[in-house]
Amino acid sequence: MTERWFEDYLPGTVHELGTVTVDEAEVLEFARRFDPQPIHTDPGFAARGPFGGIIASGWHTCSLMMQRYAVDYLSPASSLASPGMDELRWLQPVRPGDALAVRVTIESARASDSKPDRGVVRSLIEVLNQRGEPVMTMRAVNMIARRPRGT
Repeated sequence: MTERWFEDYLPGTVHELGTVTVDEAEVLEFARRFDPQPIHTDPGFAARGPFGGIIASGWHTCSLMMQRYAVDYLSPASSLASPGMDELRWLQPVRPGDALAVRVTIESARASDSKPDRGVVRSLIEVLNQRGEPVMTMRAVNMIARRPRGT
């Protein structure tokens, strides 16, 4: 991870965060714990369903994205918190064996008026399958510390 500060999050910059492969055992385990719908947990039921097999919970897809986002985009030196996200969309089913790539485009960065030690960065996050098809998009809002003086 590169140390980044608010001043380094430039609008228009695109970050490719690498890929993660979707593991069937993890799809089933995650769904059983957090999203126990049979389309995610029961291979027989899912085979007869509209997707013809098990698909990952959208929340599992979010957590796979978040791992890449936290490790390869946010900097431990400056990431303060997130007040939320907007426009979460699950566009295509995610299946075991899919290789998901995460791409982040910085849409805006503005210094905080009330807290001069930080800024607010808004980013478009896209999760793409191995065919380059978007399977998930969302817009994230992050509070990022400004570079300390003298560094």
